[in-house]
Amino acid sequence: MEQKSLLLIDGFNLLSRGYFATSFGKSDDELQKNSKGQYVNGLRVFFQKLFNLISEHDISHVAVAWDVKRDETKRSQMHEFYKAQRNDLPEPLIEQYHTCTEVLEQMGISQITVPSYEADDVIGALATRWSNEYEAPCYIYSNDKDLYQLLNEHVSQILSIKKQETVYTINHFEDEFGIAAHQWVDVKALLGDKSDNIPGCPGVGEKSALPLIQQYGSVEDLYEQIEELDQKFNRYKKKLINGKETSFISKQLAQIICEIDEIEQLLFDELAFHFNEDKVRQGLNEIELKIRL
Repeated sequence: MEQKSLLLIDGFNLLSRGYFATSFGKSDDELQKNSKGQYVNGLRVFFQKLFNLISEHDISHVAVAWDVKRDETKRSQMHEFYKAQRNDLPEPLIEQYHTCTEVLEQMGISQITVPSYEADDVIGALATRWSNEYEAPCYIYSNDKDLYQLLNEHVSQILSIKKQETVYTINHFEDEFGIAAHQWVDVKALLGDKSDNIPGCPGVGEKSALPLIQQYGSVEDLYEQIEELDQKFNRYKKKLINGKETSFISKQLAQIICEIDEIEQLLFDELAFHFNEDKVRQGLNEIELKIRL
């Protein structure tokens, strides 16, 4: 029986990385466009990377997960400050997002958006279900380290580090951090995340967050034992006590939601990718892109 393998792509993560890498120091007028006047600088990177990944990892199933608008997410509705500091996306990037979704549909590549959930949640729900049902490889393409909490013996993350791509496995994670993948959210709860406006525990940084979770296991267990805190962490005791509320809020915000009704009802057969060169070429020709397939 043919080995199944699932590729999950955080759509905005890949498209925006491609966009910003090729637009640095350029005005909108200097960005690559096709003869129809459509911006394609980010799209070129997106589609080349997509087909490279499908080929390199012998992918049988693929889905591109897209975010909903920032103020429509469950997290933003619970806490208005979540990601509130982020600027609006550049217009050429928004245009390329719309073009990208149309071309992917034409190519027969599955795209998933679930109202009020972020792409990370969609990826988390898909990866968890796939891992449980098929026990087959699942590759997540994103540089977002929040996704480390999803790693297991079947789920790996493809990271781009110093222009080199690495398939980052659960073994890599455990060797690097000395905790289980599900404990990563507890580290994030203490550290916070400036890019998402997650506060964490003020005064607790990288040198202390990981050792605290290595020793106490979770934020909950840490605070249960806060009065008997190991002496080596004494300098953080007051900070931990003062930051208890934001630590728990941060864990809630950093926790990827892995149970989504819409994903539970999805048939994985819908994500099967059968490479049809004519359809793919036709989609690329629509936006006048030539890439290696």
